[in-house]
Amino acid sequence: MTSRRRARLVTGLMLAQGAVLAVAVLVAVVVAAAVGPPLFHEHMIRAGADSSSDTLAHVEEAFRSAGLITLAAAFGVALLIAAAVTFVLGRRLTRPLDALARAADQVAAGRHDVQVRPVRAPVELATVTDAFNQMARDLDQTEQVRARLLSDLTHEVRTPLTTLTTYLDALDDGVAEPSPQTLSVLREQVDRLTRLAQDMGAVSRAEEAAVALRAEPVSVQDLVASVVAPLRPRLPGSLVLEVDIPDAAAVRGDRARLQQVLTNLLDNACRHTPSGRVSVVAVVQERSVEIRVADTGDGVPAEALPHLFERFYRADTARDRDHGGSGLGLAICRAVVHAHDGTVTASSAGPGQGATFTVTLPKAS
Repeated sequence: MTSRRRARLVTGLMLAQGAVLAVAVLVAVVVAAAVGPPLFHEHMIRAGADSSSDTLAHVEEAFRSAGLITLAAAFGVALLIAAAVTFVLGRRLTRPLDALARAADQVAAGRHDVQVRPVRAPVELATVTDAFNQMARDLDQTEQVRARLLSDLTHEVRTPLTTLTTYLDALDDGVAEPSPQTLSVLREQVDRLTRLAQDMGAVSRAEEAAVALRAEPVSVQDLVASVVAPLRPRLPGSLVLEVDIPDAAAVRGDRARLQQVLTNLLDNACRHTPSGRVSVVAVVQERSVEIRVADTGDGVPAEALPHLFERFYRADTARDRDHGGSGLGLAICRAVVHAHDGTVTASSAGPGQGATFTVTLPKAS
């Protein structure tokens, strides 16, 4: 806020205070002139004064003059006090407003890490300052996520593109022949780019609530069975898959989307549990159903748990890339579950201690 605007604000406050005082004095003068002299005259008559004497007229005139002078003096003192109070109040108001204005300019210029220092100010302005600081922190976090997303996306696209470019150059130069093996590598990289584009589209649509859901009562037992059946033949002998779903477990949602969620969670659990146990358990609550996918595999470090559902985040980067994952599976799970008005959380005791993913969905009525 410039000094000119600051002076304008203080002047406006002072004029407002002066106007209020002027109206108050005007009302007091009118009331005193209308009520005071008749009451004073009546009391003087009761005290034995002669109503026709010049002395009474002079006394009443003195009373009126004294009243007006007193009101004028009171108005002057009150005006000076109001001006001082307004000046102090104006400075208390303009200081935090100045800080907010400067911080807003910095945020507009791209400085999202700016914070306004708390100052002594009215509660309302302090609340606005806190809200502004929270907004700036949220913007800064969003910007960091955006930058990381672009970096991760660039990395994900670079690897298959580099492979495709290398093989195409080799074919163009005659170094490599268009053999079935070469074509298989090219097809694999194209498929990887296609999966990446499809996953990005899926998570974006789900997060923007653009996915059409066909909500209906879904038996959790049938849902899990449809996901586990094609998975069992692919499991190694060292991995045991256990299922414990009560018959009464039923949720309201889109069957195909929920299959996608459970498929992602089970694939993730089996991929990180080369040997051990993976279990799927459902617990029926009063208004919801919890579906827990637990494993005894690699586990998750504590610092990684809050980021598991972010796009492209990997707790074990090299391992997941070797398996061809796009890093979007858990982000898709979260977006789909949120679209069902549910929640999905992850917990782990640490590396080597396994992990548990809990999906909570509204219970079918």
